[in-house]
Amino acid sequence: MMGQIQPVLNIADLMAIPDDGNKYELIEGEIYVSAAPSLAHQITLQNFQMALGSYLTNHPIGIAVPGAGVIFDDLNSVIPDIVFFRNERRAEIASGDWLNGAPDLVVEIISPGAENERRDRVLKRRVYGRFGVKEYWLVDLVNRTVEVCRLGKKGLELAATFAGEDEMTSSVLPGFRMKLTDLFRL
Repeated sequence: MMGQIQPVLNIADLMAIPDDGNKYELIEGEIYVSAAPSLAHQITLQNFQMALGSYLTNHPIGIAVPGAGVIFDDLNSVIPDIVFFRNERRAEIASGDWLNGAPDLVVEIISPGAENERRDRVLKRRVYGRFGVKEYWLVDLVNRTVEVCRLGKKGLELAATFAGEDEMTSSVLPGFRMKLTDLFRL
């Protein structure tokens, strides 16, 4: 018995999907769809955005943007919860409506469900590492943790896990500090 071969899709296929309110991403030629995020997801996103905005006001080294589309190549395009890129890279990757290339930092807030968690922890982490994202923050709302992965020789490698009363730091954002109690304040 032969298995069914799945067609490989590309950016043109992704862009041809009608706007129906869902979030579509292309990872290794496969389309993934996500429904609207939960209220807890959005409050956590807002808490992160406010902390990053405050940091960048005092340290104007780049820009943090929620929900920006990122195109890596013809088979990989995602919409992370937050991206950050340094000012000197803006002309290189920020042209048009999407980013074309790897941001310096990507934040993903894991949505409920095993498939969503696998997508963020395995598939996106692999893509982000392959294309040169320097730091990847995985926010786990259930366990109230943030895993920080940094680009190493084998892709994005776990560098730290923050939980409880910990204060997050970042190698990409010198001097950035955020208490997890502030992040998970719902």
